[in-house]
Amino acid sequence: MEIKKMQGIIEAILFTMGDSVELSRIASAIEHDEETTRKLIHNMMDRYKKEDRGIQILEMDDSFQMCTKKNAYEYLIRIAKQPKRYVLTDVMLEALSIVAYKQPVTRLEIDKIRGVKTDHAVNKLIEYGLIEEVGRLDAPGRPIQFGTTQEFFRRFGLQSLDELPTLDEEQIAHFKEEAEDEAQLQLDI
Repeated sequence: MEIKKMQGIIEAILFTMGDSVELSRIASAIEHDEETTRKLIHNMMDRYKKEDRGIQILEMDDSFQMCTKKNAYEYLIRIAKQPKRYVLTDVMLEALSIVAYKQPVTRLEIDKIRGVKTDHAVNKLIEYGLIEEVGRLDAPGRPIQFGTTQEFFRRFGLQSLDELPTLDEEQIAHFKEEAEDEAQLQLDI
């Protein structure tokens, strides 16, 4: 294996592992002896320093770790302090709507209403702080029940759930018709 490829593999290992990795494990992964592996890593360390890269490889006893250079911390803090922008997909909005209107509701109930699994959407809504666990259903397995959070109210400019839009009977009939048509299409496929 050529040197650049081995160094690329070492770089991938150190980046992915995050913590320090023993020299013996790295050597084993690239199928070389420890002395050769150490030389490869030291060459990488020298190259990073010469190129004034934002990352460095640190050596600790017989382990190596990839980390950020100290002079980059100020910029990392700026990024970390910026508020995250969350994008709500259609699937996530549908799941959130179900939680808002039917709370407390279990994941299984959300799946049943949507007709598909919503694990990812529910997990993202929890991560974004829009829904949270509000209890457990008194049933076998004691499934988690979800409800909206204060962050949900802030994001959507609501004071209470009473401010959620209501549907008139004509809209409900139209939505039922669309759902039945969509269900029939699924059966035909």
